[in-house]
Amino acid sequence: MGKKELRLRAVVAPTETVIVSAYDRDGKADACTLAFYMVSSHVPPCVTVAINATQRRKTLKSMLESKAFVLGFPSVGQVREADYLGVESGYKTDKLKNIGFTAIEGKTVHAPIINELPLSLECEIVHTATVGSHMQVTGEVKRILADESILNEKDRVVLEKLRPIIYDEEEGIYLSVGDKAADAFKSGIELKKTLEDTKNDNEHS
Repeated sequence: MGKKELRLRAVVAPTETVIVSAYDRDGKADACTLAFYMVSSHVPPCVTVAINATQRRKTLKSMLESKAFVLGFPSVGQVREADYLGVESGYKTDKLKNIGFTAIEGKTVHAPIINELPLSLECEIVHTATVGSHMQVTGEVKRILADESILNEKDRVVLEKLRPIIYDEEEGIYLSVGDKAADAFKSGIELKKTLEDTKNDNEHS
């Protein structure tokens, strides 16, 4: 099958939908939904989000002023609320109040934890960089708070229980996590061994 050259753009499908929250200078909780999110370090644990800096973003302003944010993970049952937090402006209304979400201050950073979200990461901003239209904000994770209902017996988050929202920008839709495809770091090792065995057999034939 042939290949087709596409219109130049950033292809970001699929990505996990997250909600970032921060306090403004008056102590009011702001929140917005993003799909530009990634894990950026294991040691120390860090996450990075990117927010369009060419538009008026109240949550971004609050994050930079407070030097902290909370990264929250909504479940598919909260897709309407998550989408609303991404399309409404915090300059116009109290978004969290409108959808019945409540917040408490984090223990390690001055940033609001949204109680209704099943997983939250308290983050201290350690680096920012503007790349084109977006500002990348990296936060060091200082505390993780999770609903017991999404954890296994080893206190690890189970994606099937969290049911994260996956955003497909190519189609403009939200998806849920699908079936297991393979065991990470196992299927590749099996293939590596097969290739090595085949190579050794060829060298000795």
